[in-house]
Amino acid sequence: MRSRPCRTGRRSLRLRLGVFEIEYGFEAAKGHQNINGLLKWGAVKNLELWFLNNPVERDAGAAGLGDSGAGFKYKLFPQVKARPTVAILYVATLPTARPELGAGAMAHLVQFLVSKDFGKHHFDVNEGVQFVGRAQPSGFDRRYFTALSYSRPLKGKWGYTGEIAGFSRKNATTPATMTLLNAATYNMSSRLVLDGGAYIAAYGQLPRFTVFAGVTYSIANLYDLHSTHRASKN
Repeated sequence: MRSRPCRTGRRSLRLRLGVFEIEYGFEAAKGHQNINGLLKWGAVKNLELWFLNNPVERDAGAAGLGDSGAGFKYKLFPQVKARPTVAILYVATLPTARPELGAGAMAHLVQFLVSKDFGKHHFDVNEGVQFVGRAQPSGFDRRYFTALSYSRPLKGKWGYTGEIAGFSRKNATTPATMTLLNAATYNMSSRLVLDGGAYIAAYGQLPRFTVFAGVTYSIANLYDLHSTHRASKN
């Protein structure tokens, strides 16, 4: 799951009402590559609908379609003076990949996201829990998630983002993970943002060093398009 350039759905809420936005990128490491995508739509006030998919996944020589997902992000409170923005995120992972390339079962992620701006400095704290389905025996394993991220604009159209994030131990065969991410962003326009960077696995069953790059593009305000279409008919 991404909300670029971080590996988490870090910002509490960013899309304006009606805006349809896409995020696509790739990541590459030793024995691991993928193309990952996220489609977002500001359906109603304070609510984003999400659809995630990995059209290409390659791990340890096996390649194919990755997992997909669907969910939403809802802003509970906006930032007001000392109070931060607070939101909740839910994502269901759909096991569209072969077991060796994906989760192999349904998974449910719930996160609380807290964001605060201090001038040009933006901070995000995410806390959540994920329930990952088991094939045998039936049921779910549980693991907890924590992330802290920071971003700020740099000179001109450049920006910087850093993040530390990790999952707790899922079961006896899947230990805890922690990653350290650094990325640069470049605002081509108000609608188009490029990003690139790398993250290091401090521990866990992850590649030691992974590079990534991607793009975020706001396609259109679907409600404005609908209003324009109706007006042209009259």
